[in-house]
Amino acid sequence: MHTPKTLIILLAATLSFTACHRNQNESDDSETLLAPLEETNLVAYPGKNIRYSEKFRDNQHKHIKAAQSIGLSNPPADREDAERLHNRLDYISTNKHYVVEELTHSVPYLVPIAKQRLDAIGDEWADILERNGLPEYRFRVTSVLRTANDIARLQKSGNVNAVSNSAHNYGTTFDIAYTKFDKHERTHDYMTEDNLKLVLGQVLLNQQRDGHIYVKYEYKQCCFHITVRD
Repeated sequence: MHTPKTLIILLAATLSFTACHRNQNESDDSETLLAPLEETNLVAYPGKNIRYSEKFRDNQHKHIKAAQSIGLSNPPADREDAERLHNRLDYISTNKHYVVEELTHSVPYLVPIAKQRLDAIGDEWADILERNGLPEYRFRVTSVLRTANDIARLQKSGNVNAVSNSAHNYGTTFDIAYTKFDKHERTHDYMTEDNLKLVLGQVLLNQQRDGHIYVKYEYKQCCFHITVRD
């Protein structure tokens, strides 16, 4: 049986405990309901302009030759077939540096060396933004490995790019959009799509000069078509 003094202490402790949790919950709710910061400060990467169509014009023959050299011998039949090739393909997914879009005519798999190169591109992209004091953005991967089923459906739809022998068939090739980027942090700073394209272009130019990738500037598809060389 509790004495009146003990009851007072217990009641005070209970009220204190409840208040702490109520305050914590109120804090959590207020964070959840925070409105997005208004983007009021335009910032830019100070790199030199790139003539994309001149710098990135590696032809299909180069892409195919590299893809056949280090990639799969044949495209998998479908997504299930690709998933069974777990010892030869790596799954790629959205992370802090890039977004893998919902893929309708390809599957999110690459041979390990290509997955490593995509991640290296992501790392260099983030490094340039950080070194220049720019906000965090992610680029978008729009096409990856095409299965035999993907190729057939593209050809049936009349897509002129749906050639039977594409570098996308070998798990060595991916497309990165140059018109769509995702901001990954809440800041007043923001960048234009054209300036973010310049950052991405600089990364790809560095990788191309070092002999790691072939790049084709795809004007109509609004993407960089990239095949890994090593």
